[in-house]
Amino acid sequence: MLTNLKNVFKVTDLRNKVLFTLFVIVLYRLGANITVPGIDFGAIQQIQQRAESQGGALGFLNLFSGGALTQMAVFALGIMPYITSSIIMQLLAVVIPKVEQWQKQGVVGQKKITQWTRYMTVALALIQATGITYQFNNGILTGGQTTVPLVKDFDVAHVALIVLTITAGTAIVMWMGELITQRGIGNGMSILIFSNVVSTMPAQFATIRAERGNLVIAILGMLVLLMIVAIVFVEQGQRRIPVQFAKRVVGRRQYGGQSTYIPLKVNQAGVIPIIFASAVLSFPALISNVLSWKPLVNFINDNLLQPDNVIYIIAFGVLVVFFTYFYTAITFNPAQQADLIRKQGGFIPGIRPGPATERHLATILNRITLPGSLFLAAVALVPSIALALYNINTFAFGGTSILIAVGVALETMKQIDSQLMMRNYEGFLS
Repeated sequence: MLTNLKNVFKVTDLRNKVLFTLFVIVLYRLGANITVPGIDFGAIQQIQQRAESQGGALGFLNLFSGGALTQMAVFALGIMPYITSSIIMQLLAVVIPKVEQWQKQGVVGQKKITQWTRYMTVALALIQATGITYQFNNGILTGGQTTVPLVKDFDVAHVALIVLTITAGTAIVMWMGELITQRGIGNGMSILIFSNVVSTMPAQFATIRAERGNLVIAILGMLVLLMIVAIVFVEQGQRRIPVQFAKRVVGRRQYGGQSTYIPLKVNQAGVIPIIFASAVLSFPALISNVLSWKPLVNFINDNLLQPDNVIYIIAFGVLVVFFTYFYTAITFNPAQQADLIRKQGGFIPGIRPGPATERHLATILNRITLPGSLFLAAVALVPSIALALYNINTFAFGGTSILIAVGVALETMKQIDSQLMMRNYEGFLS
């Protein structure tokens, strides 16, 4: 492992990408700890204490911001507005023909989709920044009025300054993620979420150890290790579909005739379903903040945002399974793949080219996606249930955190490993 890490820094191009990515992460974490102007630090301390004690909507929304939300930092919203915008654009592609046409236009269409996703991200950030400023100042999300007002001078000018600062911070976070994707090691948005999730884990483990003792922390440590092993095992699992290409003679040369395979992963969607499901579950909390209706807020906090609640378990599990199938259908199109195989003169042994190949691929994809989706749901829910048995609510959504951290780490390692393989170095996963 140490030799492989040394090989990473031997390649100038790869070393610069890794260092650039680390530099952007440091800047991002710095912005996640700088409080916006016009905020009273006494109210911030009360909000943080209630976030640690009550969990609920506050702990849920604070998870993907790396603690920046309860600090009312410049990057308080994190990357979640961008994730929400991406979900909306992908859903619009199903119902709006123009967006579907953009998806089929390749690079040009993708640029248009990205541009509209950016616009929607800024609009959502503006709405969410206004909502959290209002609800924090009035104590809606924290379960009651704080003894110290969050905004010292709650007037139009000061509130507008806070809202614009948080919105601008979201735009900067989106830009940072794109920089990591273009100039860093890739997966920019996922790496930013990874940094947020990992940054909160040491403090949460320390809190659990102080409250519950070494025995509980040892049990949780063993559970985390078992989860990591299971996640790595499933992430590497794939179904290889053989493809045979017919021989073609062009002039005096013979082309084709080789065999290859199509790798279909058991978890084709990666960590995206967990992120999508978490984003969807955050909608009720945001809506309740805007409506300021206390019965609705209490119902959402007690049922939809508590990991030990039956309604939460069912809703989160169903959303994970749904988004696994949804995202898999977007990333792998059996009709398009069957048509591509036919145009290249290939066929699956024993299967006719065309519609028969499409049905064959769709059947296999549905069969392997079901256990993959159930595994994702289990990984996301089982740790939460285990934490509920010990009445621990400070470890916010542990299954989701671990799955995102391990999934993003594996994808990043694969990208670095592919760069090393191109330069004849032995990689991480060999």
